Amino acid sequence: MEQKPAIKVERMHMLEGDGPTKAFCDITLFDAFAAKGLRVVEGKEGLFLGMPREQGRDGKWYDTFYPVSTEFRKGLQELVLEHYNGLK
Repeated sequence: MEQKPAIKVERMHMLEGDGPTKAFCDITLFDAFAAKGLRVVEGKEGLFLGMPREQGRDGKWYDTFYPVSTEFRKGLQELVLEHYNGLK
């Protein structure tokens, strides 16, 4: 029996234009949890994955979903950027 991937990119919305945000995506984790609004962003050192965020009453932006380990963040970023590059 084939095992399903633990993390899947469900939707990738590519953006046009010269802004730093290149795409938005939604993922599912373990077929049990969905995270919407992750961003593929062009930074000074190349593409990276931005987490969903919202603006607080103090005017600052706060991540609403984020990996707690560096290893998981790196794996998630690799998965999403691989999907993004496959659509370009």
